[in-house]
Amino acid sequence: MGKGQISNQIRTLRFMAGEMTQAELGERVGVTRQTIAAIEQGKYSPTLETAFRIAHVFDKPLEAVFQWQGSA
Repeated sequence: MGKGQISNQIRTLRFMAGEMTQAELGERVGVTRQTIAAIEQGKYSPTLETAFRIAHVFDKPLEAVFQWQGSA
């Protein structure tokens, strides 16, 4: 099985949520600002729980926040 990549809309959603900072999002989700930055940049894949928490903050379904581009 090939390896895919997870992309996300976090930066756009933060901007649309009154320009929420990475630190504010991290505080609401229970992770550090650095973790949010790494997730946004695609350098780190969040745990499933963290992904759901991020989606919940923006009141969006998981698929509206995270997308997976897989290769079979």
